[in-house]
Order: sequence, then C-alpha cells, then structure tokens
Amino acid sequence: MTQNHHIQRSCLRGFLVLALILAAIITPATAGEKYLYGSPDLRVAITGTNEFSPGEEATVTIRVENTGLNTVKIIRSDIVSRDDRPDTAKMAVVTLAPGDAPLTPKTDPQMIGDITGGDSATASFTIQFDEDAKAGVYNVPVSIEYTYLSSAEQNSDDFIRYFYSTKIVREELQIVVKPDVRLLVTDIQAEAINVGTEGYVTITVQNVGSEDARSATLKIDRSGASPLIPTDGSAYLGDFPAGSTVTRKFKVSVSTNAEPREYPLSVYTEYKDSNGQIVTSDPRTFGVGTGGKIEFTAISPPAIVSPGQKTVIDVEYKNIGDAPVYRATARISAVDPFTSNDDTAYLGDLAPGETKVARYILNVDSGATEKVYGLDSEIRYRDALDNTQISKTMKVEVEVVPREGSIPPVLIAAILIVVIGAGYWYYRKRQ
Repeated sequence: MTQNHHIQRSCLRGFLVLALILAAIITPATAGEKYLYGSPDLRVAITGTNEFSPGEEATVTIRVENTGLNTVKIIRSDIVSRDDRPDTAKMAVVTLAPGDAPLTPKTDPQMIGDITGGDSATASFTIQFDEDAKAGVYNVPVSIEYTYLSSAEQNSDDFIRYFYSTKIVREELQIVVKPDVRLLVTDIQAEAINVGTEGYVTITVQNVGSEDARSATLKIDRSGASPLIPTDGSAYLGDFPAGSTVTRKFKVSVSTNAEPREYPLSVYTEYKDSNGQIVTSDPRTFGVGTGGKIEFTAISPPAIVSPGQKTVIDVEYKNIGDAPVYRATARISAVDPFTSNDDTAYLGDLAPGETKVARYILNVDSGATEKVYGLDSEIRYRDALDNTQISKTMKVEVEVVPREGSIPPVLIAAILIVVIGAGYWYYRKRQ
C-alpha cells in the first residue's frame, strides 16, 4: 500500500509539471501597447452669452476642449503599457487676463485637472466691467498651462522611464460690451427742503452712455432708508440721445425724525433701446442737503393779569427755524381760570429769526389763584409749497397778581384778627 501510494504521487507530480509546460506554450504572454504619435490640442470657447453691460459684474464660463488624437498604436507582448497617453493635458490651469478690455477679473487662475483627447472641462471667472466701459468688441487673452507625456523609454520588461513637458497655450476670446444709457448727475439744486416739510430738488443729468434712449422717463427714488422720499418722482423726457443733457424738477418730502444734513436719492431712466425693448438704466446716487425744522418759541415775559378782570395780553413769537413761513396765525388755549372770546391772532409772514407780536383778550375768574400759569399755544402756517402746517405746542406764561388798589388778603385777615381781638377785650371790660 505504501509503495503504490508513492507511485501514484510521483505520477500526479509528473502530470502537473507537464500541464504547466503546456500552459506556458499554449498561453501567450500579456500584450502591452504604446502610441507613436499624438499630443494635446486645446481650444477655448465661452459657454453662454458673451455680451455684457458697463458696470456689470458677471460670471464667464470658459470651456476648454482637447481635440488631440493618437493616430498610431502598437501592441506587442514585449511592450509595457504606459500610465499616461500622450494626448492627455495633465494638471491644466486656466488664466483669464483683461487685455485691452474694460474689465477686471476677480477670480484667480483655475485648475481644471487632466483633459484626455476628445474630452473637455470648464473654468468659471467672475469679472467686473468698468462703469464707463465703451460699447464694442474686445479680445480677452486666455492662457492654459499643462503638462503632457512627451516620450517614454522602456529599458526592460519591468522598467520604463517617462519624460514630461510643460506647455502654455494662448488664445483670445471675444467679449462684447453692449451699448446702454448711463447717467451722470452734473448739477443739483435744493429748494425749501426742510425736516418735516416738502420741497423741490432740481437735477441736471447727462447721458454719457453710447445708446440713444427713446421715449425716456427720468425717475428719482428713495435710497435705502434715506428720510428723503419723492412725492412726485417721475418726469417724461422723450428722446434722450447719447451725450445730451436734461434738467428736471421733482418734489420730495423729508421725514420729521431727520436731522439737518445731506441725504441720498437715486436717479435712473426707463427707455426703449434700439431693439424696441423697455430697459432701465443703472441707478446713480446723489446727495441733497436738508435744512432744519421750522420751529417757533414764545420769547415775551409772563403776561400780568388780575382776578375778575378782562385783560389784553401781548405774546411775542420768534421763528427759530431754518425756513420762512407764510400767512401764520397764532392761537392760545384758554383753560380754567381763564376764558377768551378772542384767542387767535394773525402774524403774517415770518423769516428765520424774525419776531411778531400776537394780542389776545383773556377773562380771569375772580377766584383765580395768584400764581404763574402756562397756557398752550401753537402757530398754523403755510410752507414754501403752500402746504398747511402746525407747529409744536409752546407754553405762554401768564401770572395772576392782586388788583391794584385792593387790600391784600393777608392784610384783611390781620385786620379782622385785630378787630375781633379788640371787640373781645371791650366786651370783657364792660363785664
């Protein structure tokens, strides 16, 4: 049994060796491949529109296409296959430069990786066009730097050496700056613009763009949270050719919580372009100076009145604001212990710093307490735009004093005490 077992094992071993020999003869060695010719061939183009407006910030997407081809390939068992193809642009970097175009690239050079023959990749750039960019067609330089397999040396079945080269491809792309209407504010005139009132602002604008506007309308608008609010902010212009200048007046109001200083407004135009489309120009911001509030104060000393009398009092008012008022009327509010059948007085026009005197008739109750009273007073007036306005409430001081020639109550009380005391003494004496 043992000897037969050894014989069987020897025969099996022999068959295995024979099978390996036959397999080596029948099975061919793994074939490798290499390309004799071929290199990257890169071309660039803009994906999407290439037309932009002056002052616009836009994103330009550039497509890089590799049209390189490998025309001859060798396949042999003694060749080790290359890791890279010679038509592959490796580690490609795209750079966009402004050239002579009126723009500024805001994106750094973009790496788009490897691009094999027949494939493409994209790179996006943010660009800012100049505000005063002139309409026209501009060439924008684009460069692509990449590395490619220039050659390879195979020294044995298990050793190969690669040689890479770097190349820069320079192309130009066409970018179009569209004609448009652009406004330049050349003059600003403010009229009667004060805090809490309405006034006028007259602006002169020039079309410094390259487009002739048709059926144009000039408009002003509130700028952010500015307290200047247009109440009549549209003016028809008609034809507004490039280079022409127009002047228009607009009505604006100023909120009551504003301070006297310069605030912004925006101006723009709506028009028909050369294609008949309705277009809105980019807004331009300008500043308008605002005057202070229209205010008054009563500057006269306290009026002197006496209980039980009808008295004429004079109150002097002063315009302490920054603007004149027109057809002003003053009014006083008579409250207990006062009454009045003539509590209004006409003041007329008051310039800033000017004073006027109002005359009122006050009836003083006979039981009025002798002290200083504060009566409410206000002024109704017309502003520069003939709008009716009412001032803030002011205090007018009125002092109640004893009547002339009358015995003071204290003295009367003292006399009564003396009389009563004398009467009491006389009564006791008689008893």
